[in-house]
Amino acid sequence: MTAIQRDLKPESTPPPEAVLRTSIDASLAALGKVILGKDNELRLALTCLLARGHLLIEDLPGLGKTMLAQALARVLGLSYQRIQFTSDLLPADIVGVSIFRQQKGEFEFQQGPIFSQLVLADEVNRATPKAQSALLEGMEEQQVSVDGRTLPLPQPFFVVATQNPSNQIGTFPLPESQLDRFLMRLELGYPSEDHEREILTGQDRRSMLPSLQATMTPATLLTLQEAAAALHMSPPLIDYVQALVRFTRESPDIETGLSPRAALALVAAARAHALIFDRPGVFPDDVQDVFVAVASHRLQAASGSSFVHAGELGRHVLDSVAIP
Repeated sequence: MTAIQRDLKPESTPPPEAVLRTSIDASLAALGKVILGKDNELRLALTCLLARGHLLIEDLPGLGKTMLAQALARVLGLSYQRIQFTSDLLPADIVGVSIFRQQKGEFEFQQGPIFSQLVLADEVNRATPKAQSALLEGMEEQQVSVDGRTLPLPQPFFVVATQNPSNQIGTFPLPESQLDRFLMRLELGYPSEDHEREILTGQDRRSMLPSLQATMTPATLLTLQEAAAALHMSPPLIDYVQALVRFTRESPDIETGLSPRAALALVAAARAHALIFDRPGVFPDDVQDVFVAVASHRLQAASGSSFVHAGELGRHVLDSVAIP
């Protein structure tokens, strides 16, 4: 074979961009086999992780919150630990504890379940605030402090927390400081009639989890996160983000407006959303599609406001601010 022939021969391996694109599409397809009829919610969940954020899923029991977290871990190829939050849970049950080894004559730290790449904090609002706060340092700093030492957490590191509605018995509302650590809050909601029939007549969705194959590696996920963070966002779109944030601070319907950290979260989520849709840069649609998920758990209706549901308040903000 001549040099010219070698140059004309197509590459046997696809370019890196094609591999990343295939990983995203395959991940969403695999998740969609387990969580039926929730394509938008699945895209937002993946958006949250690509934006290096933590995810809060709030809904009634039995709607697939835990199953989604387990499916994410399997599909993304991440190490996984589940913590069942209860009223008697202690911080040491999350972070770990030092155990005295008599043979060695010294204390040895036994890592807790937080030392995993994806940690499911199941029913996080059933634990006391003291136990809830044990997650804060890890979520914010990607590290934990134990016995005067600082221990790094594995990378990538995500917390996917589920919680039941606050009006249910035995729940402790998450403080604002912890809610702010979650980049997004999602609600799955009831399935459509057709999808519910498929759930009732088809294979048990939970039994499908062990057969899910990883569609990417942690290294691929880190590369996707870097690609999302590097996507171009034009100055007019930054103006739009600032206008949305400013409206939340000035509106009489809103008790407390969005913080600069929330604005940063909105920008990061919009970039990751644009990456999932294979756009060359961030579009206004990306900001709008992620806004309610990013903002709703950070906004609180003012006394006397006609908006009751947090999602309604977020959509009100979108409707009130014009796209530049």
